[in-house]
Amino acid sequence: MQTAKAQASVILAKFEQAQTELVGKAVVLTDGKAGTVENIWLDELHGLRFSIKGHEGKWPVSTIKFAQ
Repeated sequence: MQTAKAQASVILAKFEQAQTELVGKAVVLTDGKAGTVENIWLDELHGLRFSIKGHEGKWPVSTIKFAQ
């Protein structure tokens, strides 16, 4: 079983990977909003959340589709 420190390191590494892959990418939300990912956060209740340039708010990562 991994120690808490090792688990935290894995989580932070995955977060950095997600940040690299998502920030600056064009996306479309399931509600029709579109733009580029401006920032991402880890949320205790919802997991990974992100903001889109030009739109106020933060959305769960499950609501995005990458623009074709």
